[in-house]
Amino acid sequence: MSRLLWCMMVMWVASAAMAQDATNRNEADRGAISASIDAYVAAFNRGDAKALTELWTPGGELVTESGERIQGSASIQKHFAEYFAGTKGVKLELVEPKIEFQSPSVAVEKGVARVISPDSGVESSMYTAIHIKTANGWRIDSTKDQVESPSAPSHYEHLEPLSWLVGKWTDAGRSGRVQVTCRWARNNNFLTQTFKVMGEKDDFEGSMVIGWDPSVNAIRSWMFDSDGGFGTGVWSQEETRWTIRTLNVLPDGRRGASTNIYEVLDGDSVQFKSIGRVVDGELLPSVGPVKLVRDSE
Repeated sequence: MSRLLWCMMVMWVASAAMAQDATNRNEADRGAISASIDAYVAAFNRGDAKALTELWTPGGELVTESGERIQGSASIQKHFAEYFAGTKGVKLELVEPKIEFQSPSVAVEKGVARVISPDSGVESSMYTAIHIKTANGWRIDSTKDQVESPSAPSHYEHLEPLSWLVGKWTDAGRSGRVQVTCRWARNNNFLTQTFKVMGEKDDFEGSMVIGWDPSVNAIRSWMFDSDGGFGTGVWSQEETRWTIRTLNVLPDGRRGASTNIYEVLDGDSVQFKSIGRVVDGELLPSVGPVKLVRDSE
């Protein structure tokens, strides 16, 4: 083999090895950033301003959707602490964030953030976050929120089949033990529902926001209860039956799942039941069926 050919082969092998090393480093960094994103969402959903701030660089900058600039660890922590104090039970969802590397030590994250509040429903905004690789790992150096265009198409057409939910409902015996109220939110992009179940010892109440999720082309719901639990559900329809497959987090941190079913009997009555109820792998008894009737008052 000639010296030239040998040198070319050595160079090719070395280049391939370097490219593979770069790919491996890139994937490792992508995994580290994804873990940081998950930690950010978890800290936000706990209302932990200190843990959130620790995911930023010391001189990081947060730009709100109104254009306000908040810079530095102390200011960012104060901002989140005040926000959580005034917005109880708020939760965050990031819809399929995309990560692109600008250099080995700089990455850009883009996506849609959904902030779900028991009081104001769901607010969505597009965001961009810059991640910097530091001696302590990947940290957020800046974020910028941008409200989604108000000219975005309405989701009413997807939710209109659920318009039968709108109104006040009570149990068929009209004892008042079960009370449900549902209304359209502004612009008919969401349905907001409140419910109350009065037991022999304790009352149980909560709220639910129902909307169209274009990322999965399905109706979704976000539920919060008075005990401190919360959950999400995906809705599907088969003629007069609506099935909601739910995933829930209990107040003590345990995870549960259930299949809830609404059977529309007529315009003024519906039957509800919850089956396949599981908490941490343990099967629980079904609930219902319970017949609800529309309150004409």
